[in-house]
Amino acid sequence: MMNHTNTKGTYLLAVSEDFPTIVCLCGSTRFSDAFKKANLQETLAGKIVLSIGCDFQSDDALGLTEEDKARLDILHLRKIDIADEILVLNVGDYIGQSTSREIAYARERGISIRWLEPHSCKGHGCPCGAELIITDRN
Repeated sequence: MMNHTNTKGTYLLAVSEDFPTIVCLCGSTRFSDAFKKANLQETLAGKIVLSIGCDFQSDDALGLTEEDKARLDILHLRKIDIADEILVLNVGDYIGQSTSREIAYARERGISIRWLEPHSCKGHGCPCGAELIITDRN
């Protein structure tokens, strides 16, 4: 059992064997429909879902500064830190730079990676790490 303190007092977070899996959604914010659908599907599957803060407007439409974007990127990495797995929303197998960084981050920490759509490894430098697995066998 873990104790956490907040400003309103102490509460207990009971962690048991049946504690739900925590999944963090990763992908391009251009796929807002995929985020909404995955959030619902994963929630209905009994998982705790961590996602992006806003999935209905682009960063530019929200008026975010580069500093804001950097802070949000770091916040998303912290979400990955507390997740049991990530679900990559690779619509059309598109993986952008931020998502690539998130996949590599999860892989480095031993966090399970699932794909929304079948992933076709792009070879050397692909964030999925498949080339590392092939290399490690030798």
